[in-house]
Amino acid sequence: MERDDRAAVATFFTGAPITPGGVTTLGEAAAHHARVKRLAPGDGVHVTDGAGRIGIGTIASIGRGSIDVAIERANDVERPAPIHLRVPIGDRDRMLWLAEKVTELGITTWQAVRFRRSASVSPRGEGDAFTAKLRARMIAALEQSGGAWLPAILPDVPFGTVAFGPTELPIVLHRGGVPLLSVASSAPGLEPVTLFGPEGGIERDELAGLVSAGWRPASLAATTVRFETAGVAAVAVIRAARLGGTLGGT
Repeated sequence: MERDDRAAVATFFTGAPITPGGVTTLGEAAAHHARVKRLAPGDGVHVTDGAGRIGIGTIASIGRGSIDVAIERANDVERPAPIHLRVPIGDRDRMLWLAEKVTELGITTWQAVRFRRSASVSPRGEGDAFTAKLRARMIAALEQSGGAWLPAILPDVPFGTVAFGPTELPIVLHRGGVPLLSVASSAPGLEPVTLFGPEGGIERDELAGLVSAGWRPASLAATTVRFETAGVAAVAVIRAARLGGTLGGT
């Protein structure tokens, strides 16, 4: 990605095309963000479409319910090496926290899986309203991290129908498996798909069914970790193993 020499003070998400020489109008949430950050016309900002393009420009105007950004140029950013995440339906707030962190790490797809133990969780992260909140949280994380690619959210599925394709490496996190780093490094030509269970873990018969379907057990640690910890750690390990992105921060 080409770097701009002007420091952007904020990154905003847009669902509209980003066209150099044009003006992108952002909505009320962006206007509120701009006011909170005390931005003014002329300040440099970035605009991301979540599909690989980042616009570089300046604020043209700030209204009460909208903000206009004059796009000077745009960079097309290569998609990071694919990492697909299959997360358990669990506690709503912890799922949202997980969504933020794995968006920062550049996952490709997110899909929630309904395990038997998911039914005992309340409040659970499922349904259309939750999906909208999940996407909003991912967008906020993309803006915060200055990313270019928003994960695709796939429909929820029961564990018995969670699937993988011929070009994918299916991994199920389990404390009794081989180290995740070894599994993630074993098939560099395949896209890793990582599945993990809810609080209390994947039940024995569920795990047996997954293994018989071709999922490869892999471990993160000798101890039991919470599902949101498992998700973030797994993506970080796989990202490092594939050398498909950076893990640096500020």
